[in-house]
Amino acid sequence: MNFPEGNSQLEHHKPVYQELNFQIICAICLVAVLGVSSVTPVFPTLAKALNINPKSLGLLVTVFTLPSLIFGPIVGILADRFGRKRIIVPALFLFGIAGTACGFVRDFNLLLWLRLLQGIGAAPLLSLSITLIGDIYKGDRRTTAMGYNASVSSVGTASYPTLGGALATLGWYYPFILPVIAIPLGFVVFFALKNPEPKGDRNLKEYLQNAAKVLKNRKLFGLFIASAANFILLYGAYVTYFPQLINDKFKAAPAVIGILLSSVSIAVTITSSQLGRLARRFPATNLIQASFVLYALALVIVPLMPSIWFLLIPTTIFGIGLGLGFPSIQSLLADLSPREYLATILSVNGTFFGLGQTLGPLLMSIVFGFGSINSVFYAGVGFAILIFFVFRYFTCSEI
Repeated sequence: MNFPEGNSQLEHHKPVYQELNFQIICAICLVAVLGVSSVTPVFPTLAKALNINPKSLGLLVTVFTLPSLIFGPIVGILADRFGRKRIIVPALFLFGIAGTACGFVRDFNLLLWLRLLQGIGAAPLLSLSITLIGDIYKGDRRTTAMGYNASVSSVGTASYPTLGGALATLGWYYPFILPVIAIPLGFVVFFALKNPEPKGDRNLKEYLQNAAKVLKNRKLFGLFIASAANFILLYGAYVTYFPQLINDKFKAAPAVIGILLSSVSIAVTITSSQLGRLARRFPATNLIQASFVLYALALVIVPLMPSIWFLLIPTTIFGIGLGLGFPSIQSLLADLSPREYLATILSVNGTFFGLGQTLGPLLMSIVFGFGSINSVFYAGVGFAILIFFVFRYFTCSEI
């Protein structure tokens, strides 16, 4: 199996962000992060409109994210064997059609089934958008592209709740129609994306055996652990319990909580946009280690802040850590992965950060149950320090 070189390698005179290939990849990434953050603002209104118990609203997120855990490695294997476009294009169409259909149903059970289908469409998008960067770019340009892509993803994550909330003023179902943009994007990917695709075929049993050998690499496993840890800290301590602390301690209005939450995304955007420059001065492993030091620092000072706006200090520190760590993990995975297994390895990594998204709130809820809201953040400090040393153990040799 071999890969022809992509056209972007011939355009080194162009900044990465000006290349059409990269712009299409960013559009795929923006669609990939659309499915949850754009609709959560309408959940209270939806519960009233459909007369359902608010406790059931979490199912709208669970059924959407579940396919990523189940199908992640399978998608990677298919993309490595049959090509990226053959997976991405149908996935975009399924995401767009099922997602748009959610806006036209008024039965909660049917809505859940459509969200499940939409989640199946979403499952390959994020990991394969990162795979495309690994396919097309090399060296510093790859790291720069990873950083820019993380910036774009953060902008989407930060702005979608505002967009969804604005559309919700017209009706709870309008934000669910946003995925319609994935349908024309599918045509753009099919006709305009110029990327190297795997050529040739091999025995499936041989492929899986060799892929299993590659995945036994201890350095890859260390990166998988770091990737999952990022999302355990983000979704466990920050997304789930940080708003609760703000409400309990400072009685803040939802708009103020939203500003504080968005400040992390702003810090991620600025930091990750400079990742190419930082990567020329520091090894990726050092940047990842630094991210866990910053997570620990941010979380340890959260309970100590004397007034609400002082919380911008830990949120900024946390965002800098995320902007350094997450795209550096993706870039290092792409560097370590043999080209013929790139989609498989990045999809397995996608399964790990999906696992982190799922485990984070659960683990921190257990901590909260035994202590107080502050104990969640102190547990996060201990976890970040633990992962710092675990990551060093798995990646201590030169990469």
